[in-house]
Amino acid sequence: MLEDGFLRSLYPGASSQTCSLVVDDRGIYYDASQSSRLEELVSAPLQPAEQARARQLIERWRCAGVSKYNYAPAPASLPAQPYVLVVDQTANDASVQFGLADGNSFRRMLESALQTYPDCRIVVKEHPEVALGRKRGYLGRILDHGGYPRVERLQDDVHVVPLIRGARAVFAVTSQVGFEALLHGKTVHTFGMPFYAGWGLTIDALQAPGRRHPVSLEQLAFAALVRYTRYVQPHTGNRCEVEDAIEYLALQRRMSQQFPRRLHAAGFSRWKRKILKDFLQGHEVIFHRVLRAVPRGATLLRWGQSVDATSRPDLSVVTVEDGFLRSVGLGAQLVRPLSWVFDRSGIYYDATGESDLERLLANAEFDVATLARAAQLRESIIHAGLTKYNVGSGSWTRPPGVGRVILVVGQVEADASLRFGAPGICTNRALLEAVRAEAPDAYLVYKPHPDVMTGLRGNRDEEQALAALCDELVPDCPMDRLIAAVDGVHVLTSLAGFEALLRGKPVTTHGAPFYAGWGLTDDRCEMPRRHRRLSLDMLVAGALILYPRYVLRDGKNGFATPEIVVDHILSWRDEAPARASGIRRHFVKSLLRPWIRWRDAAAGQNGHRLPRFSSGSPVNPQSRAAQRRVSAPEQ
Repeated sequence: MLEDGFLRSLYPGASSQTCSLVVDDRGIYYDASQSSRLEELVSAPLQPAEQARARQLIERWRCAGVSKYNYAPAPASLPAQPYVLVVDQTANDASVQFGLADGNSFRRMLESALQTYPDCRIVVKEHPEVALGRKRGYLGRILDHGGYPRVERLQDDVHVVPLIRGARAVFAVTSQVGFEALLHGKTVHTFGMPFYAGWGLTIDALQAPGRRHPVSLEQLAFAALVRYTRYVQPHTGNRCEVEDAIEYLALQRRMSQQFPRRLHAAGFSRWKRKILKDFLQGHEVIFHRVLRAVPRGATLLRWGQSVDATSRPDLSVVTVEDGFLRSVGLGAQLVRPLSWVFDRSGIYYDATGESDLERLLANAEFDVATLARAAQLRESIIHAGLTKYNVGSGSWTRPPGVGRVILVVGQVEADASLRFGAPGICTNRALLEAVRAEAPDAYLVYKPHPDVMTGLRGNRDEEQALAALCDELVPDCPMDRLIAAVDGVHVLTSLAGFEALLRGKPVTTHGAPFYAGWGLTDDRCEMPRRHRRLSLDMLVAGALILYPRYVLRDGKNGFATPEIVVDHILSWRDEAPARASGIRRHFVKSLLRPWIRWRDAAAGQNGHRLPRFSSGSPVNPQSRAAQRRVSAPEQ
């Protein structure tokens, strides 16, 4: 027989991709009238390695806060202490019938809870299908007649895990909640014969079948979650382990619960609106053209610095931007992103104030497992040759006989990361002149930004003229190959500096990008807020694992991990024949170029340069005199 596993999905029903399935060739786990394959597996002793894995699995389940279904919000508040949790089920549920129970079992359960725990409130968790009016429950009909002053009915559709954690004990007939309560170390009373009863782990009202005998919790958990159940990774359809399923569902739950259910958004182009909804699965997003239309006290999402919300201090503002493993192709060409960041404090490229990323890097406790994961992720990125956009098809060979080779990376000069993160020099010309002054004998390789060289932003002719300030201008070679071939990298605020750090190259920053100031780069600007010394894997853990959200191109199956995204980008990059033709790319550029240049010009009129940093600034710029001398050629 086939049946859903014990760790199924985000939502119930066919609308949500299932993670698990059980295949039983002897019976089925919820039928206590006959033996099942699960009973046989529970009876099998564990090897020492299996015992250790079972303990770790139970701990991981507890910490992840997962359940069979994982969509519901946490309760706004827990019931008053002390309380016991009594779990109702839907009428005529197969697990009740085959679990040797009936409607009277629920009445006996309720009365036993009242008698056994006279000093506790009795919290009855009704099934969410009952609250929605789709089905009937057992206990609801009993409680409708009144007479139970210590009983509190909980009809809201809320996540059961916080209720389990806060309960003194849990009462169930055959509900899986009883099994989950065992995993959380709770005393469990049963009034049917569910698969987890009769093994000496629960207090049972019914006599157990003779084929069940006392076992450890580790035996039960290992049999049910490892041996008996099969798992798939929803994004790939590949077989996986229960630990992977736990992490997948924990990620879905964490992302879907991060913000209020209803969100308001402004400053998003029509193209970005559908993408925003994919990155906010589980939320309702309402779009506004003007700030005054946003309700008081709401949470406002804005794209970058597109909306000035200083006039609305009542709003909780979240700034949205591209992440650092983005796509195969440029955002300016409307290539769909795989990662966005949602920052409540600021945004990572704005060095004039703290961002969520800066706070995370400054304060997070990175455990051994997270750092090991970061190291493995970093190695996979290097091995795959991935960068933010993964563009470029040209090649470059290091000239024979040259000494030190330095890569200087250009940027779009109207970019917000320069307006808010480059208090000193802020043009590509000034950067090249500064690097030449520091390293007069080095061989300078200059790579312009691809948006400029495609004609979408900036001035391509002016960029090409910068060839006079370097030894070689390389417009089309993939960034990872260039980084691998040089001895050092100089940037203003470009993400190429972070990508070079991943590959072990010395990086000099002339601005204040998010990865500077942590002891990993040679910085020309002081950043006194950033005093913690980070390892490279701490930086990777913060910037690539903990800070962004990832969603694959189809927007389906919820949120992805950076590891899944690395594999996805590799497949995407190999789809060269399916990419847009040259004619189509030229058409898209022709349509986009006027709008992008208008936007950049508007940003420049609003202040291409910050007038000065506040006293709490993370950056001490170069002297104004020196700044004028460097910037003079641009005036």
